[in-house]
Order: sequence, then C-alpha cells, then structure tokens
Amino acid sequence: MPNSFEALVVNKQEDQFSVDIQKLSLEDLPEGEVLIDVHYSGVNYKDSLAAIPNGNIVKNYPFVPGIDLAGVVVSSTDSRFQEGDEVIATSYEIGVSHFGGYSEYARVRADWVVPLPKGLTLKEAMVIGTAGFTAALSVQRLEENGLSPNEGNILVTGATGGVGSFAVSVLANLGYKVEASTGKESEQAYLKELGAASVITRDEVYDGKIKPLNKQKWAAAVDPVGGEQLASLLSQIQYGGAVAVSGLTAGVKFPATVFPFILRGVDLLGIDSVYCPMENRLKVWERLASDFKPANIETFIQKEVALHDLPDVLPTLLKGEARGRILVNLKK
Repeated sequence: MPNSFEALVVNKQEDQFSVDIQKLSLEDLPEGEVLIDVHYSGVNYKDSLAAIPNGNIVKNYPFVPGIDLAGVVVSSTDSRFQEGDEVIATSYEIGVSHFGGYSEYARVRADWVVPLPKGLTLKEAMVIGTAGFTAALSVQRLEENGLSPNEGNILVTGATGGVGSFAVSVLANLGYKVEASTGKESEQAYLKELGAASVITRDEVYDGKIKPLNKQKWAAAVDPVGGEQLASLLSQIQYGGAVAVSGLTAGVKFPATVFPFILRGVDLLGIDSVYCPMENRLKVWERLASDFKPANIETFIQKEVALHDLPDVLPTLLKGEARGRILVNLKK
C-alpha cells in the first residue's frame, strides 16, 4: 500500500469552487468495511453535476465524486469479501455523500459491494456501470410486467445516452424490435449498430403538443428522459403496455392525464437503481454477465480517460455531447 494516492476532489468554500487532482491518504477515506484498489470508474450525469458548484448532488465538501467503481479488495473486515476479490460498487451513497470512484483507493460499506459475476471483467463492469444497470433493471421490470418480444415495437428515448444506448442493445439481444428516439440525427448508424430496428426523431415522440390519448404506437418504452415527453409517449402506448422511467433530463414537469392508465390500462414503472435491494441487484448483475450482456460491449465506449483528464471531461454530459459511456481508467 502506498502512503498516498491520487483522487479527484471537489471543494466549495463560500464563493470559491474547485475541481482538482489531489494526494490523499487512507486516513482521508470515510468509514467502511471494504478497502478497494479501484481499477475503473465511469462518467455519469450525476458525476458531472457533482463537479459544478450548483449541481445539488454533493452534501459536504471537500468530496470525491464518482458513483461507480470496480476493483480489487485490498482488505475487508466483513467475511463476505476477501483480499484479492474482484468487486463492483455502485449506487447507495457512493459519489453523493460517501467518497466515490474517482480515487485510486476507495473504502465502502460491505452492504454496497457486489462480487464481480463470472462472464464480466472489471473493465466491462464499468462500461456497464450505473447507466447499464439502470437500463437492465428497466428491461427486467418490463418483462416482469408481462412484456415479451411478440407484443410489438419498443421505444427507447434518449437513445444515445448511457441508459438509452444500453437499453437498445439489451432489448435487441433479447429479440425485441426497438425504435430508438434521439435528437442527434448524426448517430443513426451508431444506434443501428447497437441493434435498433429504426431510429426516429425526438419530435416524433413529442412535438410540443400533448394529447390525452394519441395513436397507439409502442408496446412499451424505456424512458430515461422524463418531463413533458414522458406525458406525450404515455398517450401513445398500446393497450396494456408499460413505460419504465428512470430519468429526468427533460425536467420534472409531467402534464399527463389519467386517460392512458384508466382507458388503456397502461402502467408507469418507476426505476430506482440507487436503493435497489441487494437480492434484485445481484440478479440483474448476473443477467448483465449473461443474456443481457451485449456482444459488442466495447462499442459503448465513447472514450477511455485517465483520472487527470476528468476536470476537462466531466462537463461533457451537461453539454449533451455524450454518446454511450466515458470510461475512467484509474491505472492509466
């Protein structure tokens, strides 16, 4: 173990805000039963918000962001984990109120740690990350709600983002016919490479007008966007269909009516990947290592960056410039 290691630290003191790479020691890390040598992390929307002064993500400063991490156990006071175990840690308080993955070493609670499933490498686990886990959880909830490939077309909104792109691939691998919605016309080839049967514009889902009921187009939808667009797509879901919603990049305003629910029996399924119970979390990660795992998983990597690159890279998601996943290599 080195006497010190590097981490990305955000700090806020009165009107001064900073994002810097700093030297830390083990004594600087918060309490937890498992000490992890971090190999990979990823860049999520929450991480980008954590790196701005008014992002409303970080509770206390100074702080180490990064809601995802994967690495090797250095030491553990919990019998479930041993030195040398390869593990994943995402969600819960990580990167929000507990130091996260943008650090060469992390100490976390054992109850937040998932053993790396057979069939995944540490790198692949972070290509998936919270975004891929959220997409997989969305698909699983839709299936538990009765969805099957013969029901009709499935819509994925925000399809070039982390959740959306992974949902396109998972659904296509399972035999669903996927329509991918995006505001980026230049990304049609990318989405079709992931398995989308067709690509439609954002305006084809929501043109600025919301009807109580519209023409029935999709059997179900995976929606990491939310906002007024969600109200519009609910009015276009087929009888007995469902929408799995996990995000609010389009805002929290949701001017829907009850008509899709009481006249077409549509279900709105809320997806929470943060406090998802461990029993279900383990089940989803096992599927991500098997039938949910894309054959072309490297396709999701927009870029692979080092820890020192993060101050320049983190604003990318806030500018809407991300496609797929930005991987952080702590060994680079």
